[in-house]
Amino acid sequence: MSSRDNMRQKKLDLSLYLVLDPDLCGGIDGMVNTTRIAVANGVTAVQLRAEHEFTRRDWYLAALALKQVLKDTTVPLLINDQVDIALAVEADGVHVGQKDLPVDVVRKLIGADKLLGLSISNLQQINQVNWQKVDYLGIGPVFPTMTKQDAAPPLGITTLAELNQCKQCPAVAIGGINLQNAAEVMQSGSDGIAVISAICGQPNIPYATRQLYHVIEQAKQGIKK
Repeated sequence: MSSRDNMRQKKLDLSLYLVLDPDLCGGIDGMVNTTRIAVANGVTAVQLRAEHEFTRRDWYLAALALKQVLKDTTVPLLINDQVDIALAVEADGVHVGQKDLPVDVVRKLIGADKLLGLSISNLQQINQVNWQKVDYLGIGPVFPTMTKQDAAPPLGITTLAELNQCKQCPAVAIGGINLQNAAEVMQSGSDGIAVISAICGQPNIPYATRQLYHVIEQAKQGIKK
């Protein structure tokens, strides 16, 4: 079994995937605190993403602090786009979009044992995925979102379900997902939901996280029946 297979055997759980936003969380300290609380209440994967003015040093310091928070957990830390930052802090993986480095190049840079996620938003993109290089997909935006300024048009549940039928690896849905629509997203065939504002900046992060986790688990049980 290859080292990459070993990583997969470790089981990347996409159920409740937290994408951090420094603006919503209140800077690096806020992201660290949000992560600590959210992981204790059900978050299964964490991605560091910064859409606005975040210096290279900010990226590095934030990633280093988050790795420290997650070191004694089974929750992986993924870095959005910034391969050098991921390598510098020895993060668990990288997530890239359609405008970033190609996945084959990223895979060469990060090696075989790191996780690699790829964002897709339509049938053409999913048909071009190099399934040998990618560990999971991020599909979206499912609904309108204000947290990513260059996001593609919303897919809707029907298109999300169609794309899920084409996947050859696990996929997490992202974009405007909250407590009210999480169940139907899971019922579309998604392996999990990625959320930002549904946790980041919430007045009661433990409660918000537990509620989302509960809805996800209920949806999973319903799908199994």
